[in-house]
Amino acid sequence: MPSGRRLDATDARILLALGRAPRATAVALADELGLSRNTVQSRLARLEQGDVLRSPEHRIDPAALGYPLTAFVTVQVTQRMLDEVGRSLAAVPEVLQVHGLTGPQDLLVHVVAADADDLYRIAGQMLEIPGVERTSNALVMREMVPYRLTPLLERAFDR
Repeated sequence: MPSGRRLDATDARILLALGRAPRATAVALADELGLSRNTVQSRLARLEQGDVLRSPEHRIDPAALGYPLTAFVTVQVTQRMLDEVGRSLAAVPEVLQVHGLTGPQDLLVHVVAADADDLYRIAGQMLEIPGVERTSNALVMREMVPYRLTPLLERAFDR
């Protein structure tokens, strides 16, 4: 959130309820939580403006789009070219997310592919990006813990 303000218990309650029913209206959330509609609407607006509520894209399974293979690629980059490499990676549709790292590798790139040949193509495309010195691929065999925030929201609510 731009102001640096942390979420409070009411924010956490709203987000937990929204997690259980992502398509709930502000009125339905207000009824469930015993809050006024205006309180819920203003809090949701603030959370959206502060980038707390992000795009629902993470709920879409890439396999349903024809990309059942998931991999993480570590990338070593020429240091003064990190921003340019990041912009180039953002132009690759199969790149879902890029994280800057500490340590010997500079970036962790989350990619999806249709199959092994497609992953090979994507890896080659990444190696062609000016500033990319080296990559290493790790294929995801299965997801052990899905992306989740509920335990953190529940902890925030308990405070």
